[in-house]
Amino acid sequence: MKYKYVLFDLDGTLTDSKEGITKSVQYSLKKYGIIVNDLDLLEKFIGPPLKESFIKYYKFDELKSVQAVEYYREYFKKYGIFENKVYENVEVLLAKLKKSGFNLIIATSKPTVFARRIIKHFNLYAYFDDIVGSNMDGTRSTKGEVIKYILDKYNIVNHGEVVMVGDRKHDIVGARENNINCIAVSYGYGSIEELRTSGPKYIAENLLDVFKLITNE
Repeated sequence: MKYKYVLFDLDGTLTDSKEGITKSVQYSLKKYGIIVNDLDLLEKFIGPPLKESFIKYYKFDELKSVQAVEYYREYFKKYGIFENKVYENVEVLLAKLKKSGFNLIIATSKPTVFARRIIKHFNLYAYFDDIVGSNMDGTRSTKGEVIKYILDKYNIVNHGEVVMVGDRKHDIVGARENNINCIAVSYGYGSIEELRTSGPKYIAENLLDVFKLITNE
């Protein structure tokens, strides 16, 4: 077995979380008098650390972006967290990988506390050995930091045993920073151009492709 550890991004990889995330961003921006009616325009917030996105896309300064994240969480923890759905055949994939002996770990920039609630809500908790995300205080927010934490926690020396599965360039960059392979999925929120430019080891069109690439079948 080539890999022993499979790290899964959450948003755009295992779940279609567009509605909840974009509505939470919409709610936050409204606090500043910024009205965005087309939720498609806020899709770019899915994947990257929120604070960075408020700075990048709306030119918020550090303090304003931190407060914007707090407003985001006001809506998200009550409503947005479950305005979400699991992609078709995700549970089938997880069950097959678990049965085959892989260690499955969530690696997300979303706060760990929220990721745990989502995984439990959708009855996927039993498939994962661990769920690792960012801290509520904003630390460990990049995908590279999340992956490094996992590698250190499990004392993984042979990075060839680990693969990251994600849908955005942040997953690919984070994997490269830690010298592990990345399978980029094209059905998520990253464009095919974004994925190819970022240079993952593989690009998978669907979950069957993901399974084959992980198991070498």
